[in-house]
Amino acid sequence: MLTGLALVSAVLISLEFTTRLLEPVRSVIGTVVSPLRYAAHSPYFLGSELGEMMATRHMLQERNDLLEQRVLELSQTALVVSNLKRENEQLRDLLGSQARLPDAGLIAELVAVVPTVNTHQIIIDKGVNAAVEVGQAVIDSEGLFGQIVEVEQAQARVLLVTDISHAVPVQINRNGVRSIAAGTGRLDRLELESVPTSADIVQGDLLETSGLGGRFPQGYPVGVVDSVVVEPTASYAQVSVRPAALLDRSRHVLVVTEGRQ
Repeated sequence: MLTGLALVSAVLISLEFTTRLLEPVRSVIGTVVSPLRYAAHSPYFLGSELGEMMATRHMLQERNDLLEQRVLELSQTALVVSNLKRENEQLRDLLGSQARLPDAGLIAELVAVVPTVNTHQIIIDKGVNAAVEVGQAVIDSEGLFGQIVEVEQAQARVLLVTDISHAVPVQINRNGVRSIAAGTGRLDRLELESVPTSADIVQGDLLETSGLGGRFPQGYPVGVVDSVVVEPTASYAQVSVRPAALLDRSRHVLVVTEGRQ
């Protein structure tokens, strides 16, 4: 039987190579088998395409993560550069203040805010080791910031001009009228004490230290008159002053180490 099958097979092969008699049959068989062949290989093709899609998605996700990380790094760098630029400008302003005024000064940095209710005090990074003393005036690039009230070896406590317990002798830059600027407990407001209703003080007047009392050298900007209210029956006018110093923003200050009277 095997010999018969072999013979038939040999005859078919001979016919395949020597004639075109089996071509229609082969065409029909190819048409029938082709979909089956595609169906048999489709899992492989689909698996390959899905694998490529997943690999591409994974690569895109990794790239996106790297880009997001880079954006954060660049944002942080930009913030640091911005802060350094701002600090550099403040230092230049302080050095400019030091150059304009005859008093010797020491640049210090704010390191802490005293968390005490109803008080405005800060801590700076200079103390006894830098010749800082109680009573010395403290200014920033815009004006009088406060005064030293406590000193330790490497730091000092500063009482801000707006603290409710602080007061400083001042005079109007325009005409020399003198008064006392007292803190109100608000960072954006000072008040002049016992100002007669007849005093020549108007909105926009610049107040500066008068030098009286020997605590603060003369000529430092203290604030600008924000409003003057005169009640018909009152003996004194209510004069509100906007502080000149950037009390809630300045990071560097200048401690006036000489010049007190």
